[in-house]
Amino acid sequence: MTAEPQPNAPRTAYLVLGMHRSGTSAVTQLLALAGASLPANVMPGDEHNEKGYFEPWKIAMFNDERLRAAGSSWDDVFAFPFRPLPDAEERGWLDRAGVLFDEEYRRVAFPLMKDPRATVLLPFWRALLAERGVAARCVIPVRHPLAVAGSLRRRNGFTHQKSVLVWASYMLAAEAYTRDLPRAFVGYDALLADWRAEAAAIEAAHGAALPKLTEAAAKKVDRFLTADLRHNDGDAGLRDLGWAGEIAQAVFDAFGAGGEPDGAALAAAAAALAARAEEFGALVSPASRDLDAARAELLEAQQRLEAAARFGEELRADRNRMEDRLREALVLLDQINTELDASLEVN
Repeated sequence: MTAEPQPNAPRTAYLVLGMHRSGTSAVTQLLALAGASLPANVMPGDEHNEKGYFEPWKIAMFNDERLRAAGSSWDDVFAFPFRPLPDAEERGWLDRAGVLFDEEYRRVAFPLMKDPRATVLLPFWRALLAERGVAARCVIPVRHPLAVAGSLRRRNGFTHQKSVLVWASYMLAAEAYTRDLPRAFVGYDALLADWRAEAAAIEAAHGAALPKLTEAAAKKVDRFLTADLRHNDGDAGLRDLGWAGEIAQAVFDAFGAGGEPDGAALAAAAAALAARAEEFGALVSPASRDLDAARAELLEAQQRLEAAARFGEELRADRNRMEDRLREALVLLDQINTELDASLEVN
């Protein structure tokens, strides 16, 4: 049962930020079981995440479009920093986002939004939340970038160099855009080892209790956060990946063992990433955008083909039903004719 706000009571959104494949789904399920409200339309699980993604798939598709509009994509290694659009154009995107947000969350007291793309688009989404009068609390899982890279190689075929750079870009964005918000950094391995300690750390960092972490909810979390969620382990080989690995190592080291990260170290890593973007970002980002657009077009074409196939199956089923009814009608007609003929012979 979702919590509805009292009249004129402030709403607070829980934002799960960070890189794809870094534990955002696990954190989201914890928050959902603890009383925050998932969106109306949630992305289902698949062979890469059987327990579910818990993403608002309509908002995720919107975020892909917004990233492409600025010449980027979800897997652009230079997606950080945020790229605003001209005011009039951005206004149109904000209006669309507002409609989606209202459809997905209605008037729930604690909207729970997890879409990794929102991490690199966070200035945009913060503007939307501010217009809605919705406060924000952030939870940012931290996972070793090579563990993330292993998962992305299995799912998307990405090289480790690309994956760790995208990870670094997302983590830099998650930290930079939340400095003035209540936020908690959660170690993914620590979450699986002792989620209660991490939940307590989230509450302490936010200065507020989770909405409804009951004993019954805790038992459900126990059943969900199991060791089989750890599919890929990191190792110490980041520096073997050249400058990409060096940037990722610097970012990972800055987050340390928990708590607030080292801001100076992150600033240095951001500067190193910006220098590489200056060198060849004009080549990489448009290519990432175009590839993402092609993926979106392919997905749409596949969906249309599947819909056409289902429609064809429905037409064939309808035709078979009509043929069955026609045969039944012909049999009935033969019976009537036989009875009529018999009646005529008697008379």
